[in-house]
Amino acid sequence: MKVVVFGGTGLIGRKLIALLQTDGHEAVSASPSSGVDTIANVGLDEVLAGADACVDVTNSPSFADDDVLAFFRTSTTHLLAAAARAGVRHYVALSIVGTDRVPTSGYLRAKVAQEELITNGPVPYTIVRATQFFEFAPGIAASSVGSDGASHLTPAKLQPVAADDVAATVADAVQAPPVNGYVELGGPEKIGLDEFVRKAVGGNAKIVTDPSATYFGASITDDSLVTSPGARIGGITYDEWLAAR
Repeated sequence: MKVVVFGGTGLIGRKLIALLQTDGHEAVSASPSSGVDTIANVGLDEVLAGADACVDVTNSPSFADDDVLAFFRTSTTHLLAAAARAGVRHYVALSIVGTDRVPTSGYLRAKVAQEELITNGPVPYTIVRATQFFEFAPGIAASSVGSDGASHLTPAKLQPVAADDVAATVADAVQAPPVNGYVELGGPEKIGLDEFVRKAVGGNAKIVTDPSATYFGASITDDSLVTSPGARIGGITYDEWLAAR
């Protein structure tokens, strides 16, 4: 197959392209650096010519509520229209477990809007919802620093997963028929957000467990960002990933 990966220069995009190429597919990276801009609607028809499938692993450059909503609405609208014109048979998008459970999160509201465009769109699709990545723990620590210089983090549970497992799940979805629905992926263990970050940063940062702390501005519970029954479970544990680092 010819598979076009929008956001192919990012963490998941790079891993996905390598996996697809190993499996014998023509995997093409599409990003602003290659002259493809999903917001400006530039280069989409050209890169999608002859494509069997496309994958959307793009992300907004700004996480401000209005900016991220505008990004996903505009980008996804342009991508779906271009994919339909090109006769693409499978549209695969990466989303987040719990998008519909945390309405106070501006980012997750934007992902809900993206998902709705895809589910109501003209191209057969699969949406892969994944939990938080192991790789983003340091960024969470940095985003949670209070006036006292410490990262204030809730003990509410996450089910984090390795980016390698995410890329493998998306690769499998691309090579399977469209499900016109969702595939969920989570890590093999549930862990409090505070402990998740503490393990990653070690003694390099001060972590304060605070049940009232928010997660990127949203309140979460133990059930907010974990998988539902029947989800795919990644094979790499957090401790294994940390040891390999």
